[in-house]
Formats: sequence, C-alpha cells, structure tokens
Amino acid sequence: MRPKIANVFASAAIALATAGAAQAEGVLNVASGGSQNMVDYVTDYLGPLFEEQNPGWTVNVVGTGPGNAGSQAILEKIKAQAGNDAWDTDVVVMTQLKTGEMVTEGLLQQYVGDIGTGSLATRDTAKVALGTDVEGYVMPMFHSQTAIAYNPDLVSNPPASFDELKTWTAENKGAFGYNGIKNGMSGVAFTAAWMYAYAGNTDQLMNGPYDPELKNGWDAALADLKAFNENVTFTPGNAGTLDMMNRGEIVMGPVWVDMFYTWQADGRLNPGLKLLLPEPGMPGQPYYYAIPAKAENADAARKFIELATSPEVQAEGIVKRFNWYPGIDAQHVEGALDKAVWDKLFTDVTPEDLAAKGKSFPLGPFFDDIREAYELKVSN
Repeated sequence: MRPKIANVFASAAIALATAGAAQAEGVLNVASGGSQNMVDYVTDYLGPLFEEQNPGWTVNVVGTGPGNAGSQAILEKIKAQAGNDAWDTDVVVMTQLKTGEMVTEGLLQQYVGDIGTGSLATRDTAKVALGTDVEGYVMPMFHSQTAIAYNPDLVSNPPASFDELKTWTAENKGAFGYNGIKNGMSGVAFTAAWMYAYAGNTDQLMNGPYDPELKNGWDAALADLKAFNENVTFTPGNAGTLDMMNRGEIVMGPVWVDMFYTWQADGRLNPGLKLLLPEPGMPGQPYYYAIPAKAENADAARKFIELATSPEVQAEGIVKRFNWYPGIDAQHVEGALDKAVWDKLFTDVTPEDLAAKGKSFPLGPFFDDIREAYELKVSN
C-alpha cells in the first residue's frame, strides 16, 4: 500500500522529519518545494510510474510549500544531517535560489553526467541558477514562463517590443493591466523585464557579479516606468489579470503561460486570447531536480530523475497535464506529443522565442534592489 502523502505547507520541518522516519529499504524519499500541484504530480503520476518500472520500490513525497521558503525548509533539513554518513532525503525539487545555495554549501552531488537524459537540457538555466554555477548538479523539472496575453479581436497588431508597448499604452490608456510589484509574480516578472529593457547591464542583473552601485544608474528607467504606469490598469493579482482580461476590462497584460493555458483548458478564459513574448524578453524560472550529497538511495534517485526528464514523461506529465514548458529542450519532446498539443503550447511562443527571449529572474541582491527601488521611485 502506498504511504500517505503529507500535505505540510504550514509545518514543513515536521513533515520532512516524518519522511526521514519512513526511510527503509526500497523507499525513495522525495522532498518537493513548490505548489501543491507539484506534489500531486509525483503522487498521482510520476511516483506510480517509477514504482511500476522498478518493482519493490515505493516513492514517498512530502511537500514543503511554494517559493524560496518551501525550498529553505528542505535546505535546513539537509544541513541538519550534514554529520551523518547517509541522509534520508534522496531527491529534492527546489527553486533556483536555494538550489544554488545548496551547491555552494556542498550539499548536492553531481549526477547529470551519469543519467541518459543529462544531455537533453542545454538551456542556460540548466547550467547557471541566478549567478551560481550549477552545471552537473541539476535537471530542470519544468520551466515556467511569463508572457504578454492579449485579445486579438481588439488588438490586431500587438506590440512586439517594450518600446512598442510604451507607445501602445499611451494611445490606449487603461487597456493594459498588470499587478505591480506586490500582488503576484507576473507583475514582478514584468517589472524585471522592464529593467532588462531599459536599465542596462542585463546580463549582470541576471548572472552577477552583484554591484550595489548599479542601482544608482536606474533613475531614468524607473521614471519611465512610473510614467508608463499612469496609462495602465492595476489588477489584484495573477488570477486578477486573467479575470479582468476575460471580462474585457483590459485587453492585454503579463501572465504565467501555464496558468493561461490551464484556464483556457478549464473553460475559464476566452479561448481566442493569445500570447506573445516581446523584445528583449521576459523572465521565467525552473524548478530543479537534485540529489543530496549523501542521499542513501542515490542510484535509485538517478533512475527517478532520468525517468522524470525523459521525453515521454516530459511530454505526458509536464506539457499535457500541467501546461508547463518542458525542463528538457523542447525539440526532444515534440516527437512524443500530438501535433495539437504541441501547436497549443508553442504556436504563440515558439521554442526559438524561448531560447532567444526567455530570461531568468535577477540575481537575488539585484532582485531586492529592484523591489526597493520600485517602491521608492515608482509607487510613490
């Protein structure tokens, strides 16, 4: 009988301790940050598939919650075992920031060269996590991506760049909406993209090194964003942007691609709405599969991640079930997908668009500086 899956967003440390207690021969313990649907993915699909292909093994997964806080709980659990000969967590699923910290602190092992799918993920985020070299230590579970959604019935010639977007919003006051810097990550992503377009030093913002003096050159970009905001409608959150677009209160705004397609599939969003990824690009982020340095079941962990990053599983589990972009390079997944599914996910934003204009979020300290600067010079 499969062990009961723990839902532990409020008490991650307790749940992780429970996972340790469950450690036994033939039990692969997975600690997953991220939202509940990521835990459900392992519980309902990936875990049973691994068990079917590896008789005698049981997958036990605990969720520690979304964002860096959930991944921090995993990091703390691993660090608490640093003096042990073997650790009771075999696979971790974590954010870029916390994965990078774990690599830096020597808490993860290199494994990518040992699995058959290791060469299938070549995007920069498979090698660098917010300025930290993670090559060999991680395989992306999926890539989430932000883009601009719009109503083609009302916007026949959508802006293809941020420069064109500025002109369009000035001519169509209130028709563009986003949720600012506080009410959801699609708005944060839009703000980061604005800084990439106009603040300069884009590569340094994403990959470092951190320079606290860099923010002294942002005044023009921030003043321009404040002026831009006078022509937009502010929405109450990620879902709020989609709701307002569906009701026709706005006709364009930044969204998470997977959320956009999931809402369309559920009948909650106008099926005619489309997406674009404007120049010079917008950020997204992966969650990573990684193996703790002293994982007790490291061999089984490698098999698990190899299965999870195979083209067939990425096609069925990541793309078809959740509308995420695959963690491995898209061309490896195309042959495992029906043309209709491929066209749905990659017609508006193509793999070439993602390669050229899919950005990472800023390096942590720059991220903090951008938030602070927005509050000080854009919101006020």
